[in-house]
Formats: sequence, C-alpha cells, structure tokens
Amino acid sequence: MVFSSPIFLFCFFPAVYLGYQALPPRFRNGWLAAASVVFYAFGQLRYTLLLAASVLANYLFGRLLMRPSAHRKALLAGAAAANLLALGTFKYLDFLTGALNRLLGLALPLPGIVLPIGISFYTFQGLSYVIDVYRDPAEGTESLGKLVLYISFFPQLIAGPIIQYHDVSAQIDRRACTPGRTLYGLRRFIGGLAKKMLLANTAGQVADAVFALDAAGLDFRLAWLGAVCYTLQIYFDFSGYSDMAIGLGKLFGFDFAENFNLPYLSRSIREFWRRWHISLGSWFRGYLYIPLGGNRKGKRRTVFNKLAVFFATGLWHGANWTFVLWGLWHGLFAMLEEAGAIPRRLRRSRLGQAYTMLVVLLGFVLFRADTLGGACLIFAKMFSGAPAPIHTLTLYSLLNGWTVFLLLAAVLLAVGAPQRALARLDRSAPAAVRDGVHTALYAGLFALSVLALASADFNPFIYFQF
Repeated sequence: MVFSSPIFLFCFFPAVYLGYQALPPRFRNGWLAAASVVFYAFGQLRYTLLLAASVLANYLFGRLLMRPSAHRKALLAGAAAANLLALGTFKYLDFLTGALNRLLGLALPLPGIVLPIGISFYTFQGLSYVIDVYRDPAEGTESLGKLVLYISFFPQLIAGPIIQYHDVSAQIDRRACTPGRTLYGLRRFIGGLAKKMLLANTAGQVADAVFALDAAGLDFRLAWLGAVCYTLQIYFDFSGYSDMAIGLGKLFGFDFAENFNLPYLSRSIREFWRRWHISLGSWFRGYLYIPLGGNRKGKRRTVFNKLAVFFATGLWHGANWTFVLWGLWHGLFAMLEEAGAIPRRLRRSRLGQAYTMLVVLLGFVLFRADTLGGACLIFAKMFSGAPAPIHTLTLYSLLNGWTVFLLLAAVLLAVGAPQRALARLDRSAPAAVRDGVHTALYAGLFALSVLALASADFNPFIYFQF
C-alpha cells in the first residue's frame, strides 16, 4: 500500500484517523501500532514476521543494555550483528554471490531473495535505538508497545524519514492534535501528494523512456533530457513522500524532523548533503562517521572516514555497483572541496550552484542506470553527437504541452520560487485573503492529484526499493 493509492487515501487513512479520534488516549498507541502492522502486511504479508522479529530483537537487546553488565560491548556487537546480518541477507546476498562468481569464476546460484519493503529504514531505526541505549541506558524503554510504534509507525515505516527514538519517545507518551496542527498536516500531505502525482510521475515517465533507449535511439538532447527529468523525479518522489509522512505524523500528533531543504539550491556538495535526505546524513554522521573518529585523528583518517561514509551511503541505497560509485562520486567532490581544489569563491557564487547541480545531475545518471555500461552510454551521448531527425521526433513525442508545463513547474518548485511567493503572501496579505488562497490552492492540488491518480498506470515510489 502506498500513500498515493485509492485504497490508502479513501479507505485505510480515513478509517485509521477516525478510529484514532474516537478512541480514548490510552488506546491510541495500540490502535496506531495495529494499523501499522496492517499497512505493512497489505504490501508484503510474508515479511511481517521479519519486521516483528526485528522489533523484538532490538527490544530485548535494549532491555539487556539497560542493565549494569560487564558484557555491554558484546551485547552491542550482537545487536549490530543481528541487524546487519538480516539486512545483508535480504538485501545484499544476491549482490555478493554475483560478485564472488565474477571474481573467482564460480557458478554459485543466486538466491533470488525478494527485498522486504522498508528494511533499510526500519533496520537503521532499530540500530540507532540499541546504540543510543548502549551510550545511555536511560534512553531505553521497558515498554515493548512503545518500541513497536516507534519502529513500525506507518507514515515513516517504509521510506523514512529515519527517526531516532529519543526524538519521539516523549511524543509517544503524550501528544496533542490541535486544529492548527491538523490543518498543517493536511496541507503538508496534499502538497506531498501533488509533488508525487503531478511532478515526480510526469518527470519519471520521460526519464524512463529515455533510459530505455539504446545507442541508436539517443542523441545529446535526449540524454540531457533524461538526466534532468530523473533528477527532478527522484527529488519530488522522495521529498513528496517525506512531506506526506511529516503531514501524517502531524495528524496523529507527532513532529518529524525535515528531510529535505531545497537541496538544488546548494552551492557545494557538502551543502547538498546538509539539505538532501537529512535524516540519513544525520544517521551516518552520528553512528558511523563520529564513531570512526570523525575529523579528530588527522587528515588521512578524516579522508578515510568520510569516504567510508559515502561508500556506505551509496551501498545503503542498493545492491549494485552503480550505487556505490554514486556515493563515491559525491565523496570525491566533497574531498576536493575540503582540500581547496574547488575554490571557495566559486562556492559562494551562482557558479557554485551550477557546479553543484552538474555534479548532482551526473551522479544521478549513475544512480538511475541499471548497469555501469548504461550510465556510460548516457554520459557519452550527453557530451558528444549532433541532433538527428529521428531523435527530434522522439523528443517531440515525449514533450507535449502538459508535460512541459509540469516540468517547468517542477524546476520552479525545486528552486523555491513558489515557496517564496507564498511566504510573501503570508507576511503581507490579510488573514482572510491568505486563508482563501491556501484553501483554493490545496483543494485544487488535491483535485488534480486525484484526477492524475484515476488515470495513472505509472505510480512507483523510488525509495521503496531501498
């Protein structure tokens, strides 16, 4: 079940929300936990037990780590091993088997394991919990129910943002659903739904068509079009999901941290990673980079630690060398910036934004391509060749008037132009005018999103595969 589906919008969510409001406060956490299990089981019933085992294992490790013991390091190692073994088996076993076959000339059969939805997200939340309890036993909980809700809460269960337990533990015990929070949550959800249905899906259809072409069907215009459209698709797909998750959290009284902050306005790769997938960057900083020593052990060790983080970031996204190279690509430019090879003057100007967007866009070609050869084909076409009539026909078939309008709207939204206009309206307009504009805007966005949903045969969420 995805947020942008009729069954969620018109059946599951209304039933869960109305039930939540009707129940006394002491029963609401149990209701949300049960609804979250149903939500997950609807998509992958057979892996519901895996989710339950993950929650139970982390709960038990947490309880043991809350007690005084001479074996706390061994317990932490066991908890980390259990989480990473599950993640490695279900996500990377095929990848590792194929790598061994190529490296050693073996013919081991691929296990063919279907990836459990959301395993990277709920595994990282479980890991962060036990690590925090190891660092401070007071961070733990004796309530299994609280941990069940923390890890399995459906708005952020299968595609984040990655939440840390200490950020929501007090909210699990006590939270408020005020009219203002409810209105904000609805608007945030509708905005995310519109990002997904109108912008991400439109850009995704163009990107998929381009990346499916062979060498004979591509020229430099189509290659650049595909790269730009995928760069728009992945941003609006993932930030749209995060907006919907944050909005749903508000509707049930939870405050989730922001996961994106206009990353395409960044003027350096280091700034980009402070604005893109913020919860993942924070996780790797707190649970990998700093434990490795951060920048406290000399320049060489700092370089190693940062490259390790970027390697892990790429690998976290998927079991493919293209993801690993994508992570290292970003790591390379982050290191060049830190070493001064990319001048600071550049990074303080509009040229810095252009440089950053070029690096990000080329990186997303690696990210999107199924193989390294496919990425190299797009790169080769982007920087060589001349227009050809047959390619012009393909280009025109992809770009009708509505598609061009939505792609332009996506570009403007990605650089914050509509957001700034609404902020000026909120500051200067009378309350009645402001409320009327917002009501009309979000009602229109919801209507357009539902119309798009009714006719959609293309509705994936990219980060579900991670």
